[in-house]
Amino acid sequence: MESAVPAAVAPASSAARPPAPTSTYRLQLRPEFPFAAAEAAVPYLASLGVSHLHLSPVLEAVPGSAHGYDVTDHSRIRAELGGEPGLRALAAVARTHGLGLVLDIVPNHMAVPSPLRLNRPLWEVLRDGPASPYARWFDIDWTAGGGQVLLPVLPGPPEPGAFTADPDYGVLRHGQLEFPLRAGTAGLALPELLAAQWYRPAWWRDARTELNYRRFFTISELIGVRVEDPEVFAATHSKILELVRDGVVEGLRIDHVDGLADPEGYLRRLRAAVGEGCWVVVEKILARQERLPLWPVAGTTGYDALLRVDGVFTDPAGAADLARRYTRFTGTADWEETARACAREVLTGDLAAELAALERAAGPELAPGVRELLIAYPVYRPYPGEPELSARALAEAAAPAGPDAVAGVRELVLRDPGFGARFAQTSAALRAKSLEDRAFYRHAPLLSATEVGGDPGQPALSPAEFHAYCATLDRDWPGSGTVLSTHDTKRSADVRARISALSQTPEAMGAPAGADPQLAWVARQTALGLGEVPERARRLEQALLKAVREAALHTSWTDQDPAYEASVAEYVPDPEELAEPAELAAAARANLLGMTLLHLAMPGVPEVYQGAETEYRALVDPDNRRPARFPRETLARLDAGAGARGQAEEKLALTAALLRLRRDRPALFTGYTPLSARGPAAEHCLAFARPAGLVAAATRLSHRLAGAGGWRDTTLTLPPGRWTALLDGGAAYEGEVRLAQLLSDHPVALLLRDGGGGGE
Repeated sequence: MESAVPAAVAPASSAARPPAPTSTYRLQLRPEFPFAAAEAAVPYLASLGVSHLHLSPVLEAVPGSAHGYDVTDHSRIRAELGGEPGLRALAAVARTHGLGLVLDIVPNHMAVPSPLRLNRPLWEVLRDGPASPYARWFDIDWTAGGGQVLLPVLPGPPEPGAFTADPDYGVLRHGQLEFPLRAGTAGLALPELLAAQWYRPAWWRDARTELNYRRFFTISELIGVRVEDPEVFAATHSKILELVRDGVVEGLRIDHVDGLADPEGYLRRLRAAVGEGCWVVVEKILARQERLPLWPVAGTTGYDALLRVDGVFTDPAGAADLARRYTRFTGTADWEETARACAREVLTGDLAAELAALERAAGPELAPGVRELLIAYPVYRPYPGEPELSARALAEAAAPAGPDAVAGVRELVLRDPGFGARFAQTSAALRAKSLEDRAFYRHAPLLSATEVGGDPGQPALSPAEFHAYCATLDRDWPGSGTVLSTHDTKRSADVRARISALSQTPEAMGAPAGADPQLAWVARQTALGLGEVPERARRLEQALLKAVREAALHTSWTDQDPAYEASVAEYVPDPEELAEPAELAAAARANLLGMTLLHLAMPGVPEVYQGAETEYRALVDPDNRRPARFPRETLARLDAGAGARGQAEEKLALTAALLRLRRDRPALFTGYTPLSARGPAAEHCLAFARPAGLVAAATRLSHRLAGAGGWRDTTLTLPPGRWTALLDGGAAYEGEVRLAQLLSDHPVALLLRDGGGGGE
């Protein structure tokens, strides 16, 4: 791209800043990247054009935590990050640069930490039992546990002789583990002492079938919190609400809203507490045709947008060809069959304790219906009074369980709030674990489609579907978040752009070698997506090891096969095996720049993940949570008038241009009008206008376009007015424009209408 980024201008003052962000920038805080490091990055991030910094969780967490979702104390800001003084100092510096803060908060769960006493509410429940004032904090089925909480924290089966009581400190010890002693039990003989406690220490494997507290997904180290209780809500949100009231925080991202018993009730209570001026979005995975309930939020965190942006750059014919090749090569089942099989495995295996609790509550006659209805459920979960069941799902569930059992369970979900909430929470955990964390690793024709919120069975999206989604977003949820890369994506947008290019050239997959065809296929696509990067072999091996454990075909997290896992490194392709054809590289470039343009120009509030404003190739965590590197010098050089050199700088120039426009001329990003090209290559152009004076145009399926002879006489009619190309040396266009001219040097165009408009 020829032109530098439009010059950085002084951001609006904090008083003039709109309540909703114009864009956010995600920072992953950790002990190695505390508040002070974020503060040092503020001048650069302000110059990039973002309006708000989005911080990963900041409340006190398990020592050394690399993510912060394992909260131990809701009343304190994490000391390892710099504590509350550090957070407030960061907010003050951000404010002087015109930036606000958005916090990621975790209402659904807390840590079951080591040492246990770090979680004081849980420690007191373990010591005092159901009579503890903190007992209401947690979903514990005391009856199912025989009056005790199962604590699956031991490295092996419990041996009574391994426990010792220390009355002086009021603790029971097992190796390095400490548990609180129930009052009056210290003098008992060891067997009686263990039986008298309000908990039962157990081997970690026992959680699968005997756990009697609600947890996060299948992670027993994270215990569910009952924020539907007003007192629990108040206690767990007091510090966050204080930060909002003090103006330290201007927005909130709600982690895993589907884990809550009553998401709508929680969000209404939160909205009343934070007021209308606080921007709130929810981490909610929507199925392709599902719509967000009318909750008092700005929208989702953006995985629904990721699905559409990725999908419109995927070739449907090539994706189908890859699926056929994959099935022949690996002998695996189709997507729907794989998804059903994984749902049944996870529900009856990893979630056996949760299933048993629901079956007990439903009774023996309805128990088969509980299982089958959960497996067939078409979306993540129902909400109170809304059992969203398609006729197809009902029929699938009724076939093995019987129509009476299924109808009975459906009725129970509707009329019994307690059962309905637990059914919904289990359904959400099942969808996440069986789809995203298992089926997505088993069904791998096109890995770019196996992303959070993705639809591997239908990876491609037509321009008409994309436009319809954007029009709905602009009309109903203009403040909703949009993302391409996050801390949870299995592959960054840069990696997915390279992999999705294979849908235009299926033959580039070749026939990967190895005794395990599934792993060989996944290894080749992953390596093609990652390309040449620092520590390539180690990062690939780490990601492939996680992939085979999640797929659970030959090894798993809980039942590892050391011999099989030792062979994983052999599947990492040598660099010379992956010589990238020039046409594949060109298609990947067109994909990535097109994805970036659509993401930042479409309706919604776009988020840039740390470092992803430039080339950012990352695989699944922990690879995608490495410390960020900010391209300060490159941005300064572009601002000084230098031209962009290479794809990474092109992406940075495009990103900064759009982020600055969003910040400085927010009215440009209202309204949405699809633009249709005309001519032999019309399907390869995806274009739209923001009526206040912006046009975005991107090249779709560029490799197929080149093979068909290029743009030829295809044209795009611009809205009335004279239009200047922001990233093309200031070229001007009017009326009907030949795409061969508009997109001659690069695959995207960003145009602004002359004569003003789109200002504050």
